[in-house]
Amino acid sequence: METPITVTQEKGRRLRGAALGAVLTALMLTLLLEALDQTIVGTALPRIIGTLQGFDRYIWAVTAYTLASSTLIPVVGKLSDQFGRKWFLIVGALIFLAGSAASGASQTMTQLIAFRAVQGLGAGIGIALVFTVVGDIFPPAERAKWQGIFGAVYGFSSVVGPTLGGWLTDHGPLLGSLVTDTTRWRWVFYINLPIGALAVAALLIYLPANISVRSSRYSGWAAVRRIDFLGAILAAAATISLLLGLTWGSNQIYDWTSVQVIGALAGAGLLYIAFFLTERFVAEPIVPLDLFRNRVFAVASILSLLQLMVLVALVIYLPLFLQGVLGESATNAGAVITPLTLATVVGAGLAGFLVATLKRYQLVSIAGALIMTAGVLLLTRLTPTTSLLEAAIYMAIAGVGLGTFFSVLTLAAQNALPSTRLGVGTGAVRYMGQLGSVLGVAIVGTVVNNSLADELTPRLHAIAGINFIPPVVVKLATNPQVLTNSDYKNGLIQGVLHQVPPQFRTNALHTFAQIFDALKQSLSVSIVHGFVVVLIFSGLTLLFTLLLKDVPLKKTYDEAPAGVPASESGQAEAAPLGR
Repeated sequence: METPITVTQEKGRRLRGAALGAVLTALMLTLLLEALDQTIVGTALPRIIGTLQGFDRYIWAVTAYTLASSTLIPVVGKLSDQFGRKWFLIVGALIFLAGSAASGASQTMTQLIAFRAVQGLGAGIGIALVFTVVGDIFPPAERAKWQGIFGAVYGFSSVVGPTLGGWLTDHGPLLGSLVTDTTRWRWVFYINLPIGALAVAALLIYLPANISVRSSRYSGWAAVRRIDFLGAILAAAATISLLLGLTWGSNQIYDWTSVQVIGALAGAGLLYIAFFLTERFVAEPIVPLDLFRNRVFAVASILSLLQLMVLVALVIYLPLFLQGVLGESATNAGAVITPLTLATVVGAGLAGFLVATLKRYQLVSIAGALIMTAGVLLLTRLTPTTSLLEAAIYMAIAGVGLGTFFSVLTLAAQNALPSTRLGVGTGAVRYMGQLGSVLGVAIVGTVVNNSLADELTPRLHAIAGINFIPPVVVKLATNPQVLTNSDYKNGLIQGVLHQVPPQFRTNALHTFAQIFDALKQSLSVSIVHGFVVVLIFSGLTLLFTLLLKDVPLKKTYDEAPAGVPASESGQAEAAPLGR
């Protein structure tokens, strides 16, 4: 069933009534699930590893998803401008759901990583297109409040992931022999299936195939021949190479100076150079280079990179601090970051309202950056004696500032570009955000890991009985998993005590207690050092908001971006709607 787009609707909303409500709900559910799965696995991973083993591949359960989704975002954004958005969006949702089902049924860590990559491929399509379809439905002047709502959904999904992941890990319903007490974590993936199926059904029925203004007048094989296949391959290869290098180095899989890391990063640089050279000569480039002459688009892209560097670093390392240092359970660690979750939603909603009212976004962005920086500064004051109330207040302040950018950046970029470039522009901004999430974790993770090693060594040397503990046992006892996984910790202690004569067991327990305390103190200091790096990211964000030029919001789709020279906007002749 196709809902026609009338001429009168082109000046205002392109959907109305029940169709509008159904499509917006479906888009929100799609975004909710696909953004949620970027972070929901984090607090569940200790239990997942307990079932599937493979602690050495711990990080890949998260990285595979981000890597796969990041690879597709710029490619799909451009293709949706050429061929329309509906079927890309639906196919992406189906791939995501298939990956979710397979991830939940995984029997080994290798299977989980592979199926998470499948999930990521589907999510990359959705993350690229949900905000673009919102732009198709509403003209910029009306779009601000809706982008604010969707920004709040994205922020809520990204931050609530650890909370929901922890709750499902501890309290997910049992399901015969499929989901047992030790495999409740499977609901982290299965929860996507019924909700995602409803979203797909609504999009099939109510989303028009001709909702977008196409950038190409060609159809059939003529249109296919104009696809920038070489650019797509180079962009994907460069993205994979960059993220692999960053992941290998930050997670100490290989040293930063190793051939593998240097080779991957150097290869990424060469591939990006080849990509940008290719884009200068093709008819339909994946990323038109003249986009970067547009100051608003360029600054919005950089801010998207920086915002996700801040957000994902906090989302990953705050639960680790709460579990490993303050001793909270997976469920409580997720629940305690609820202030960050709610504050992010409040910040996004408030920013959307202010932009819709003021019709300007620079001042809102500057205020958000100031608030975010203040909150992150307070988070650098965390210690093992910090109360949960203090931590909650600090997180809430940071969250309000972070939420601001979910409403502003996509809107600013879309408003500065013609409707024929809505997909490629939105996709590029989202792509930068995905890169930021990996880059931020790589940098902060490296600082945390190096700091942990530096802090832990002298503390261990100060323990009197440490020389009587075999080095292999000390290595196991200083794995941060002992602070977040009680089963791992208890199993380690019992395994060692069985090999110790009874008269020495009390001393062994005392030594273990000292080792664990040294690890906790060291982890606390190292995570705070990581938050200092996040503070630097926040300061850079504030700096770039000063460069985000205000452009009046367009009232119609076909209106040229006000205050943006034609040479910057990339205004192109559009294909007739629905072609």
